[in-house]
Amino acid sequence: VLQTLFEWNRRGGVDVQDSLRINGKELGDIDVEFAEGVLHGVIQKHDVLQELVKNHAPEWSPQRMDPISRCLLLIGAYELEYGNDAPPAVVINEAIEIAKEYATDESGKFVNGVLNAIAHRGK
Repeated sequence: VLQTLFEWNRRGGVDVQDSLRINGKELGDIDVEFAEGVLHGVIQKHDVLQELVKNHAPEWSPQRMDPISRCLLLIGAYELEYGNDAPPAVVINEAIEIAKEYATDESGKFVNGVLNAIAHRGK
């Protein structure tokens, strides 16, 4: 999902089904179904999710964020807001671990802070 969303954000108009099929070759049928649901949800709710992230990272415009962190925040925000399977701590931890591996040195902390703020708002 991350790689396909990254491509969609960078190149706009990329065929997400084709890209997800190529990027998700190692996924099983259940994982592909989950990935498709998340990817299409993030794309459909992109503006709402972008605003949600912006509200919880007011010092960081989307253009200022590194692209991987921005995509992880959109995916995480979608799962926190619209997903119903994984507990918030699992969603956040997964995003942190991916950020540590694929984004900048400080991305794990940044992703953690923003997603925690989203998960705990209004509570």
